[in-house]
Amino acid sequence: MEEKRNLDSLGVGSLIVISLLLGLNHVVIKMVNDGLQPVFAAGLRSFGAAFCVWLWLRFRGQRLDFRRETIPAGVIIGLIFSVEFIGLFVALDLTSVTRTSVIFYSMPVWTAIAAHFFLPGERLTPVKLVGLTLAFGGVVWVIADRDAGVVGTASVIGDLAALMGALGWTGLAIFARVSKLNKTSPEMQMFWQLSVSGPVLIAVAFLFGPFIREVTAWHWAGLGYQTVFVAAGAFLAWFWLLNNYKASAVSSFAFLTPVVSVAMGWLVLGEPMSISIAVKLAMVAGGIVLINRVPRPRQQPAG
Repeated sequence: MEEKRNLDSLGVGSLIVISLLLGLNHVVIKMVNDGLQPVFAAGLRSFGAAFCVWLWLRFRGQRLDFRRETIPAGVIIGLIFSVEFIGLFVALDLTSVTRTSVIFYSMPVWTAIAAHFFLPGERLTPVKLVGLTLAFGGVVWVIADRDAGVVGTASVIGDLAALMGALGWTGLAIFARVSKLNKTSPEMQMFWQLSVSGPVLIAVAFLFGPFIREVTAWHWAGLGYQTVFVAAGAFLAWFWLLNNYKASAVSSFAFLTPVVSVAMGWLVLGEPMSISIAVKLAMVAGGIVLINRVPRPRQQPAG
């Protein structure tokens, strides 16, 4: 299928729904962390979501595609996926949804930089550089601001873990385009990530203490939401979009997701909401909009 370069109504609508699912997801992860050790929960989620993707393939009459030339790339993308979610889950255990969301969803900034070097036709322009500077400034401001009353519980390790997650997500976006996996279906790309990360995350979880904290039925329900609607549903849709639209355009939905996350953190968890938070979010969101701005084509003179 011929690649769609710019977002259309289907792409925009899909990205809005994904943004809402992912925005709520950060609150759910933080709540589940009270009952289950974060990295262990991430591993369980990967196992469950891999099963969901397999069921989806069976429903559509498709088979798992383990072509020999894609196996090394499949293992690598699974390891990158593991790094991303170790960072995200640990960040949400150590710091607030507000801080984590602003830092984690700076992913389009790093994607724009990486795409400039690795993806033909997605070079940085002066407008993108302005956006990159603006969004980067917002992220740095969040990390530098240690006032818990302004941006929520502050943790240097938590902030760095969130940044690690953002860089891991960038790695996924770029690697999915430049590796041999770009010849496979989005479902297969997702299956590789989930099936590899499941055992990797469970193995790494032994380094993070007891697997069970004070688990209740609500924690298992939250894990189920993450597994079915986020890890299997939203991310599968995201990779389908990534294979049909420009990488930088797909990442543009991130401007909405941290806003949803911060709002949910305030509504559900009672995290602080202030003008300072709004300014930081506006810097990141505005920068992302500029990074993903599609230049208008030059009109040819009549005659």
